[in-house]
Amino acid sequence: MDKVSTSIRIRLSVMMFLQYMMFAVWWVPLAAYLKNAGIDGTYKAWILSVMPLGCLLAPVFCMVADRHFASQKVLTVLNFGCALLFFLGARQTSPAAMFVILLLAMCCYMPTWSLTNAIAMANYPSEKFPQIRVFGSIGWVASAVFSLIASMSLFGGKVLDGTAIPLYCGAGTALVAALLNLTLPNTPPPAKGKEASIVDALGLRAMTLLKDRNFAIFILISMFVMIPFTMYFSLGSQFFESQGFKQVTATMNLGQFVEIFLMLLVPLALLRFGVKWTMVAGLGALAVRYFALWGGVAADQTFLYYIAILVHGIIFGFFFVGGQVYVDKKAPPEIRAQAQGLIVLICFGVGMLVGTFVNVELIERYTTDGICNWNPVFVINALISAVLVVALCAFFRDDVKQTPETESAEKEPQA
Repeated sequence: MDKVSTSIRIRLSVMMFLQYMMFAVWWVPLAAYLKNAGIDGTYKAWILSVMPLGCLLAPVFCMVADRHFASQKVLTVLNFGCALLFFLGARQTSPAAMFVILLLAMCCYMPTWSLTNAIAMANYPSEKFPQIRVFGSIGWVASAVFSLIASMSLFGGKVLDGTAIPLYCGAGTALVAALLNLTLPNTPPPAKGKEASIVDALGLRAMTLLKDRNFAIFILISMFVMIPFTMYFSLGSQFFESQGFKQVTATMNLGQFVEIFLMLLVPLALLRFGVKWTMVAGLGALAVRYFALWGGVAADQTFLYYIAILVHGIIFGFFFVGGQVYVDKKAPPEIRAQAQGLIVLICFGVGMLVGTFVNVELIERYTTDGICNWNPVFVINALISAVLVVALCAFFRDDVKQTPETESAEKEPQA
């Protein structure tokens, strides 16, 4: 790889590292923080829904990047907004005020997932995208390492999980990310100057992809996947704290640590097995997670909890990142950023919003005198996961087969 390409790869990798670290450092322990703050029921569900609600604006910001401004400039502005709002969110004591501030923060943050994907794939071959995306996983793990080090060296051994301190850490990371984004390679709007419509103004041109039956099946399955995925992603810290775990963020981030290595296998899996079976492997791991959690609770076997944690890399890398590569290949160049925004909207917007309320309701329903019976919660999520594996095998077909060499020829890295 030449010098220019190496420089681009480093900058894109740092972009991914900081973008995921700024979120993981406060989102992972958020459910435990809300519980410690005495926030339950409806307020808890709404505050944990700020991420999916923020996704509703993701297509709009991606449309801006597609048609009006360079993607890296939009990303920089949004990260400055995140820094300010995370800082303000850490200072709130009112549940209503916390919801409003964190909702605004997520309106700034959630579009950055699709923007960073679009920037990376515009400046690096999409088949090799997981090599860049893996640094997001490293950033996620780094948030846990930072939490442990800060706990021991800055706060005298005080456990940061369950406090507002992680939000301040997120604000600092967002500020650094915004400054470093100024060094990213220029990614001009691919559809600049083209006639816009109401659909374009809403950033929903990518919805036209749903006319493709196979793409529609992929989107529908991806949306329902978020019901079981959200139980662990948003509410896992509450479960592990209830089981006596102390360093919840560090414990859960073992999954992201394994993800670092598994992410590097995604390009090989896509090449060897194709998009369909790569994603099937990811969904299979999701089912394994909930059967393991179910067995861990039922048999009081803690080691099964670690199996549920460690399969996270297979779930996220093989299903979600594999899906992002599929979306990039299916979408025409002029709407690729919007297409990435669409999958974020469907999965981490609509799907996660439904998943949050479904799982909060399940936990509330099976909680008596402040103690949750986790068995039925995990059984339901395990069965949903298993059904989705069968559906993906039966109805989805791989229609974007392409070799890395072909992809590289189509997309030369840009300076």
